[in-house]
Amino acid sequence: MNSKNKKIRKVLLIGIFLIFLFMLYSYNPQHNIFFPKCPIYQLTGWQCPGCGSQRAIHCLMHLDFIQAFRYNAMMVFSIPYVVFGIYIEYFNGKSRHPRMRKFLFGEKACYLLLIIITIFTVGRNLIG
Repeated sequence: MNSKNKKIRKVLLIGIFLIFLFMLYSYNPQHNIFFPKCPIYQLTGWQCPGCGSQRAIHCLMHLDFIQAFRYNAMMVFSIPYVVFGIYIEYFNGKSRHPRMRKFLFGEKACYLLLIIITIFTVGRNLIG
C-alpha cells in the first residue's frame, strides 16, 4: 500500500471515528435502537466486560462521571491506559519509552489484564 492510500485510509478511519463520537454524544445509546446490543448479554443474560461502554462514554462526554462509572467502571479506568497505548503505538512512544511499553504492554501485562478483566466480569455479574 503506497503512502497516498495510507493517508486516505487514515483520514477515513478518523472520519468514521469522529462520526461515531458525534452520534454517541448526540444520542443516548440506552434510548436509541441503532446502537448495537451486546450479543453475549442477549444470549446469556450475563454482562461482558464491554457491556455499558457505549452508555458510559455517552455519560463521560456529558461530564456525568458517576453514571459512567456505574455503567462500566473498568472502561472508565481504562481510558488513560488506552490513550497511552495509542501514543506508544502511533506517536513515536515506542522509541521514547521502550521500558514503559514493555512494562504496560508486554507479555506479563497481558496476563494481568486478562486476570483483571475476568475478575471484573465475574464480579459485575455476581454482585450487580
